Amino acid sequence: MSASLSTPASSARADARRNRALVLAAAQRAFAEHGTSVSLAEVARRAGVGAGTVYRHFPTKTDLLEAVMQQRVDRLATLATEYLDAPDPGAAFFAVCTEVVMSAPGSQALCDVVQSDDGWPKALLRGAGDRFHHALGALLTAAQRRGAVRSDLEIADVLDIFTGCVAVQRRQRSGGPMIRAVAIMLDAMRVNPGIIAVTKPDSEAKFSNETGPRNETCPICGTEIHPTGTGRPARYCSAACRQKAHRRRTTRAARAEAAVLG
Repeated sequence: MSASLSTPASSARADARRNRALVLAAAQRAFAEHGTSVSLAEVARRAGVGAGTVYRHFPTKTDLLEAVMQQRVDRLATLATEYLDAPDPGAAFFAVCTEVVMSAPGSQALCDVVQSDDGWPKALLRGAGDRFHHALGALLTAAQRRGAVRSDLEIADVLDIFTGCVAVQRRQRSGGPMIRAVAIMLDAMRVNPGIIAVTKPDSEAKFSNETGPRNETCPICGTEIHPTGTGRPARYCSAACRQKAHRRRTTRAARAEAAVLG
C-alpha cells in the first residue's frame, strides 16, 4: 500500500515554519527602520499574514524581539564556525569581524532594550550568544596561532572593540561603506597593522617590548609587581586579584556582547 509523503499535519507544519520566517524577516526590517515601537499588527501587515499568526508564534513583543536577535546571532555563530576550516584563519577572523559590524541592526532602540536591566539577555538569546562566543573564540585562537592577530587579545577585548565599531558605524547610512575609523579599530587587532597612521615606528615598539625589565603595578589593587626574570611577566600580584580580574572581564564581555547583539 502506497501513501503520500505529504499529510495535512506535515503541510500545516511547513506553513507554520514559512509564516514564522516571514514574520521574523518583516520584524527585523521594521525594528531596524522604526525601533521597537512598531506594533505586532504592523509586523503582521508587512509579513503578509494575519495578526493572529504573529501572536501564535510570538505572544508578546519581547518574544519577537528575542527571536529576531537570536536569529541574527545564530547566523553569525554559523558563519564563524564555517570559517574555522578556512585555509587562512587570519583572513577568516577579520571577515567575521567585518560581518559583525556591518550587519548590526540600525535601530538604537533595539540595542537599548538588549542592554536594559529588564531580565536581558533572555535564555534563548544567551544560548545563541554562547554559541557565537565559542565559535569566535576558536577562530581568534586559530588566527593568533597563525600570527595574524595580536597574541595579547582576549575574546572580551574583541567584543569591546565590536561595541565601539558598531557605535561608530551606526553613523553611516544603511548599506553604506565601512567608516574609516571603524577600519582603523579593526586593523589595530592585527600583529602588523596596515594603517600607517595608527602604527608605532619600530624604534618606539622596541621600548614597549614586554620581555624587557619592567616594574608594573597590579591593575586590581595597585600593588607593585616585580619581575621574576623567568617565564611570562605576571599581570597580577596574587591569585585573588587574578580571579577578580577574570570576573570583571566576564561582566564586561557580557555587556559588550549585549551591545553588539543590538
